[in-house]
Amino acid sequence: MSEEVLSVKRSIAVRAVVTPLWKEEAERELSKAIASTEKQLAQLEKEGEQVVQDVRKQSANPLDPRVQEQVAQIQQQVSAKRSEFEEQKRNLLKQQTQVQDLAMEQIVDQGQLDSFCEIKVGDNLVGKMKVSIVVRDGVVESIQ
Repeated sequence: MSEEVLSVKRSIAVRAVVTPLWKEEAERELSKAIASTEKQLAQLEKEGEQVVQDVRKQSANPLDPRVQEQVAQIQQQVSAKRSEFEEQKRNLLKQQTQVQDLAMEQIVDQGQLDSFCEIKVGDNLVGKMKVSIVVRDGVVESIQ
């Protein structure tokens, strides 16, 4: 009787050793993300103002209550999106501070990869599924 083998997908935790190079790269990525968020926020403000001006120009009477209501709705949408961007920026700044505070040689979670493994009757499923990789400056240091 042949033994049945099953191929299953698993997530592998990728953990990084904090080094000067890792910190520099992490801070650079966060700075880029902050700059991008600020750019999106400025674009939102500009486009929101443009839409409001267009609505007022297209109306025969900019003081018409329907026009005022439409303008208020646009401003409310812009305000909600502005709050999202500001929250995103606050989170990125918080992450940047956390990265700066990390100690050298500390191991931090960096993400996940998916892979496949084969299992068969008698295998320790938890052991096969719970795998992590430790990386130092992009080089695999250990597989656990």
